[in-house]
Amino acid sequence: MFSIHFTLNLNFLHTKKSFTVTDSYSCFFPMSSPVATAISAAAPYDRAKAVKEFDETKVGVKGLVDSGIKAIPPIFVHPPETLAELKRGFESESAPVIPTVDLAAMQESRAAVVEQIRQAASTVGFFQVINHGVPEQLVRRTLAAVKAFHEQPAEDRVPVYRREVGKGVSYISNVDLFQSKAASWRDTIQIRMGPTAVDPNEIPEVCREEAVEWDKEVVRVSSVLYELLSEGLGLGAERLREMGLGEGRVMVGHYYPFCPQPDLTVGLNSHADPGALTVLLQDHIGGLQVETPQGWIHVKPQPQALVINIGDFLQIISNEAYKSAHHRVLANHCNEARVSVAVFLNPSDRERLFGPLPELTSTEKPALYRNFNFHEFMTRFFKKELDGKSLTNFFRQ
Repeated sequence: MFSIHFTLNLNFLHTKKSFTVTDSYSCFFPMSSPVATAISAAAPYDRAKAVKEFDETKVGVKGLVDSGIKAIPPIFVHPPETLAELKRGFESESAPVIPTVDLAAMQESRAAVVEQIRQAASTVGFFQVINHGVPEQLVRRTLAAVKAFHEQPAEDRVPVYRREVGKGVSYISNVDLFQSKAASWRDTIQIRMGPTAVDPNEIPEVCREEAVEWDKEVVRVSSVLYELLSEGLGLGAERLREMGLGEGRVMVGHYYPFCPQPDLTVGLNSHADPGALTVLLQDHIGGLQVETPQGWIHVKPQPQALVINIGDFLQIISNEAYKSAHHRVLANHCNEARVSVAVFLNPSDRERLFGPLPELTSTEKPALYRNFNFHEFMTRFFKKELDGKSLTNFFRQ
């Protein structure tokens, strides 16, 4: 029934839309309303068939929104335990905040900045950086370009909709669509930037220039961050960089359109990133949350700030001196779509053996994880759904 309705409304997808990106942010607490009544499950349906039909439309969640739906399809409805967990969060002014690190402060005291980053990386696993040197205009252009890709006519998005592993550019809805218990309300364009970058001509023209320029800035900023993180471990500034942890790069442009029933689904399920480091640019809408011992807290958007988080890989090689953090994105209840651009930084050598760095192990603190190669590491990640499980559990000794 859903696929027929979608086909009949496909004409909604062929209208170009204008867009703007602003600094102000609103629509920040989408969970203020009571949990909505779940979609009726009286009529049984074939979930596998429904997922396949949705994927074969190749127009993603954006296509559903453009078709004019008023209720989300059952494949997007999350189980009661997940929906109940969404209510666990801070909404008061006294809620903890994600640390903000001013990189310009290195001119006065590099040691103080190292300590700020060490403290954030060893506790919450998330922090924001400001005065990082990325031009303000490029920040705006990058968000606008990713938004433009997702909001162009369907026929311009469909040619790059694919799930084949190894493709340089792919546009999909939910990387774990066929493994998850419920789909999430977002679409994604994914671009391989390293170690062997995709041919720029394969990147859709609407976001090509911005993607290439953004990657260069992320390489520069992450190089600085790896130095500071390395020093925070008591190692030489070059230790993490010489491992090639910034050479394997994947850029993803997430698009979270308006959801007519945000209390029944999520934008991105709870998970920890598998790689070493993630550099995230988010717009003004909000919705990203991080799990802490005190509960789930919002990562409030700051104009021009970059959100940095520790991945499972860095937790392992630091022998848990640094901590990866579970995070999620709430479904968007705003009329304006939420856009974010993440670059995942990983080792370039997928066959090299990795494990806790010898300098960080001792008789008093032995290695907490076994050795592995990165190919095994990522294969394990993609065989599971994004359901809050951490890869670190699979490699613990």
